[in-house]
Amino acid sequence: MKQIFAKIGDYMGLVKFSHTIFAMPFALMAFVFALKTTDTQFSWILLLQIVGCMVFARNVAMGFNRWTDWKIDRDNPRTTSREIPTGKISPKSALIFVIINALLFIAVSSSINLLTAVLSPVALAVVMFYSYCKRFTSWAHIVLGLSLGIAPSAAYIATTGTLTFAPCLISLLVLTWCGGFDIIYALQDLDFDRQRGLHSIPVRFGVKGALYISIALHAISIAFLILFSLYCPQGWLLWIGEGLFCGCIILEHILVTPTKQRSIGIAFGTLNGIASLTLATFTILQLIVG
Repeated sequence: MKQIFAKIGDYMGLVKFSHTIFAMPFALMAFVFALKTTDTQFSWILLLQIVGCMVFARNVAMGFNRWTDWKIDRDNPRTTSREIPTGKISPKSALIFVIINALLFIAVSSSINLLTAVLSPVALAVVMFYSYCKRFTSWAHIVLGLSLGIAPSAAYIATTGTLTFAPCLISLLVLTWCGGFDIIYALQDLDFDRQRGLHSIPVRFGVKGALYISIALHAISIAFLILFSLYCPQGWLLWIGEGLFCGCIILEHILVTPTKQRSIGIAFGTLNGIASLTLATFTILQLIVG
């Protein structure tokens, strides 16, 4: 039994399951928004289907990324302790894990409605494509943002069978927000990526240029947040959520500057996790109370 739990822990580490905190809250926010702005009735089964799709898609995205990059991870001092380079999970087992989760994702998506069934392979193609991007483009961070940004619109489609402008604003918010903080995260590998011939915005534009681009993306994120809020019932809960989200982003750029990068871990993981949870929680509460 201890070995089984240890192996489960290895796979959760492989896919960085804790990082679902970045996209999952926005998917749930879009789900509640759809319920409150359409005639759709709440369903526990539908909620479980959406959460299941999120988990399976996340497993595919990260598992495939670790499988494609395991030799790079083996050579990068920062990532040598990951599950495949250390032998905790074999490349073959990781690929099987990806295939199983991809099939589960398509199966669950197909059980929701026709549009989610048709779009499920497209979503998988996007999240898997990201893993190859740093080999040929500096803008892989934007593709990562797109991969995560799919979630809110997908949740809305799952709930209503259609797509409107408002959930697309949430997706654009997530795209630019995640793209911006992934640029900050990539600063850790600047020297290695240059030596290995890998592409990233820090490699192309340097630390200062990369941080300026990150700031610009986050400014756009805030603009999309404001636009989306216009479609929500106004109230102090919504305003608090927006304020905390914006505050976390600002603090992130105070902690990480061209001359100060020791707090990347806090800026990337802790602050962005707090930002997504607080925004989603307060927005959902505002949607519920009206």
